[in-house]
Amino acid sequence: PTHYNIWNKLIFLSFLRLSIQSIALNKTMNKLLACFKAYDIRGRIPDELNTDIAYRIGRAYAEKIQPQRVIIGHDIRLTSNEIAQAVIDGLLDSGVNVIDIGMCGTEEVYYATFAYKDSGIPMDGGIMITASHNPKDYNGMKLVREFSKPVSGDTGLNDIKLLAETDNFAELTVKRGIVTTVSIGSDYTKHLLTYINPLVLKPLTIVVNAGNGAAGHVIDWLETALQPVMSEPLKFIKIHHEPNGHFPNGIPNPLLPENRQSTIDAIKLHKADLGIAWDG
Repeated sequence: PTHYNIWNKLIFLSFLRLSIQSIALNKTMNKLLACFKAYDIRGRIPDELNTDIAYRIGRAYAEKIQPQRVIIGHDIRLTSNEIAQAVIDGLLDSGVNVIDIGMCGTEEVYYATFAYKDSGIPMDGGIMITASHNPKDYNGMKLVREFSKPVSGDTGLNDIKLLAETDNFAELTVKRGIVTTVSIGSDYTKHLLTYINPLVLKPLTIVVNAGNGAAGHVIDWLETALQPVMSEPLKFIKIHHEPNGHFPNGIPNPLLPENRQSTIDAIKLHKADLGIAWDG
């Protein structure tokens, strides 16, 4: 009987050890972040991306990229403000100063990262909170380094992912960073106008469909800037122009045939010269 009792105890302990290992493995697997893709971050809210994950991404970006000043911007999705704030908190806790340009398009973050200077000092990186043309219950991020160099899988994104998953950050020993809110509208508009000669533009009628996303305000900036320098100004026909994270006219994805019809109809109605539809 004693022999059988010892044998039973050994079997029980073996099963117990396997169970503990299985639980530990499951916990590790649960930490894997499916929102990390090859070139950016995209995930469904809240199971694939949430404020906790966003905070860890901010911490991981700071630890791996080692920036001192980072541009942050966000799109018009309903969760973008809270995701952006969580990333900002992660950066600030890591001692990084944040320059917040607010609601914008991805290209504005890229521009600000290579062009904006804080007291003459350039930026070390930028993070855009956006899910582009994904469904409205998604959000994500696009990360760049200094001079807007992309952060993708083989240039740091995989390292950021691993650190965010393990949640094993270096001890915080630095002074918390600060946030500065800036507007880049005037400088960005001037930058865009360097690509063209407004004096040779024809007075076209152009349908512009922002898809209720974050492109509308840039169209307004350009319209205002072009009017005084053109003898006959461009005429913009604006549809789905106001930003609205509920996307009442469908996800801003002009690749979908059903999302093109409103632009096509406006071109025909106004006898426009061309139409442009944005995603995100």
